[in-house]
Amino acid sequence: MLSETERARVAEAVGAAEALSAGEIVTIATPVSDPYRDVALAWSAVVALLALAVLELFPHFYLSLVDRVLGLWAHEWSPRAVLGLALGAATVKFAGMYLILLWQPLRLALTPRPIKVARVHARALTCFRVGAEARTTGRTGVLIYVSLAEHRAEIIADEAIAAKVSPEVWGDAMHALIGHVKQGRLGDGMAAAVEQVGKVLAEHAPRQANDINELPDRLIEV
Repeated sequence: MLSETERARVAEAVGAAEALSAGEIVTIATPVSDPYRDVALAWSAVVALLALAVLELFPHFYLSLVDRVLGLWAHEWSPRAVLGLALGAATVKFAGMYLILLWQPLRLALTPRPIKVARVHARALTCFRVGAEARTTGRTGVLIYVSLAEHRAEIIADEAIAAKVSPEVWGDAMHALIGHVKQGRLGDGMAAAVEQVGKVLAEHAPRQANDINELPDRLIEV
């Protein structure tokens, strides 16, 4: 996702921000936060049910259409044959839709925004718990998480910082991050967000004389 130069820039920004505070900043970027396979299955099921509904609403039209396609003459459709046709149509529609939705851009486009927001937040929270939560002496870790496919970002702070800083305070960091990312400059965006987060940390968690670097400065790509 980033060049070595961009990775180095983010790491340098983290080091510079942490030099002014007792906080620790963890940066994570990912192409996508969730495969959304359940969304693909849900859409496939909807399409299959729609196929059944259309067959139920217009049975004579579709049965006569099948007769013409297959070249059948004076064919009598038994209940078993109609059921088989319905099952076959639903199966084909389900499989076809699922195969189409293997293309990730379309799958993401058909995923409702609230689901994407929830999945990105859940993944960011998992990364925070693994990589930053309670991993510093003063519980001053902050995670900056970017999920590119969903165009979403999260900033999550550890206990000591969250108690002093409301979520709205991270707005400047988010604005700086998103402004660059929209123009395809992920490295610049991450570095700008780190700088803004560093200012907040310097105000609420000033650096102590015995402060040490407890978490890696490098950008983590998952």
